[in-house]
Amino acid sequence: MMVRELVSSVRLGTVAPLLAAVLVATDASGQTLAPGSEADTPSGWTAPRTAWGAPDLRGVWDYRTMTPLQRPVEFAGKAVMTDEEAAAFQSRTLEEQADYDRSPSVHAKWWLDYGKELTADKRTSLIVDPPDGRIPPRTDAARERSAASAERRRAHPADAAEYRSLGERCLTFGTPRLPGAYNNNYLLLQTPDRVVIHSEMIHDTRVVPLDEGSTLSSAIPQLHGEARGWWDGDTLVVESANFSPKGAFQGATERLRLVERFTRVGPDTIQYEVTADDPATWTSAWTTMFPMTKTEQPMFEFACHEGNYGLQNILGNARAEERVGAGTDK
Repeated sequence: MMVRELVSSVRLGTVAPLLAAVLVATDASGQTLAPGSEADTPSGWTAPRTAWGAPDLRGVWDYRTMTPLQRPVEFAGKAVMTDEEAAAFQSRTLEEQADYDRSPSVHAKWWLDYGKELTADKRTSLIVDPPDGRIPPRTDAARERSAASAERRRAHPADAAEYRSLGERCLTFGTPRLPGAYNNNYLLLQTPDRVVIHSEMIHDTRVVPLDEGSTLSSAIPQLHGEARGWWDGDTLVVESANFSPKGAFQGATERLRLVERFTRVGPDTIQYEVTADDPATWTSAWTTMFPMTKTEQPMFEFACHEGNYGLQNILGNARAEERVGAGTDK
């Protein structure tokens, strides 16, 4: 049974009582861990526990990586790069990023924080299923929705704020977060009956109940879905449904079901895996997996529209363009 996601976008201060629970666990081994299966767990190492006996996932976790979401054509049929291929891919990607950063059309380069390395196992994609490392084909219905949405954007690019993306409006970048150009950090907090997943990107916060409880009506969909969590051995499983199509992952519908798995596989590594399933959007479910590395860096502010006139200017300039087109601009 799913239970209500208590908060879909909440100020961090409202979960301040949980901050006391963030006692970052340490391990005397000092070992580093290559991400992947539990076979990578250091010999003799066991996951730390909270005071109430749950696996301890608390702290700030960095999920930057250069590994692409989908397998590039050049690596078709190949799940892992050779050392030589990995070195060449990293060098080429770093140069492409440098070219992008040098472009005069790009601003605020100082906030870009790309991953500079592939995952330690040198995978060719973050997608681990299907085996081809690619997002499954979209359904005919999904392609029709996408075309209709694109046409609406062309016809009404800035009629009102509601026509702009949720990210541009500083509402949310959605769930789950995948590695990107900046703000690649999660803060995980725990109590005996709740887990808080706080994203540095737009400071989205999900409060995931671990106990039984009532669910919301399907008439009240959520931008981040309705989450319910439980422990499967040492793995935190979070299942989310009841999504609003306005915020569903990768253009999915209200039928989307996400299953996230957080497994601490070493002193400094959580293996994060997420499966997305929506028969109205993709021809099959698909799964991505990447490591999250423990960091002592703080979570930085994501002010977005505080002091930012971007959205106001987009709408204001659209109105000015309309006046020019109508010959009424003075």
